[in-house]
Amino acid sequence: QIQVVESGGGSVQPGGSLRLSCVVSGYTDSVYLVGWFRQAPGYAREGVAAIFTRLGATYYDDSVQGRFTISHDKAKSTLYLQMNSLKPEDTAIYYCAVANNKRGPRPEMRYSILWTQDDEYNDWGQGTQVTVSS
Repeated sequence: QIQVVESGGGSVQPGGSLRLSCVVSGYTDSVYLVGWFRQAPGYAREGVAAIFTRLGATYYDDSVQGRFTISHDKAKSTLYLQMNSLKPEDTAIYYCAVANNKRGPRPEMRYSILWTQDDEYNDWGQGTQVTVSS
């Protein structure tokens, strides 16, 4: 069974940087998609970035494009999110998520949309708080 544990959150001033880590225990080759989501108070959870691991294809929400970088170290079963030029609107709880459905990615949906669908993911971490404030 897969377990997902995030770390690396904290408080930072605007313009600062943080790196989130996500260790995936029980990682197998059935994992095909890993991603980061976030949820701010009063807002719905939203996709931040993701990697389709078999392709190496990465996707980002427009709001973080150019500032955040997602990476994946399969040997360490760890997913990272490097966050630079942080803004107050990046304040949220950040969640790591893993998709390992035996059926694989839904064929009827483009990957550029599929990664944002939280029901595509099977396993979620408990979340780590990121606060950007002066």
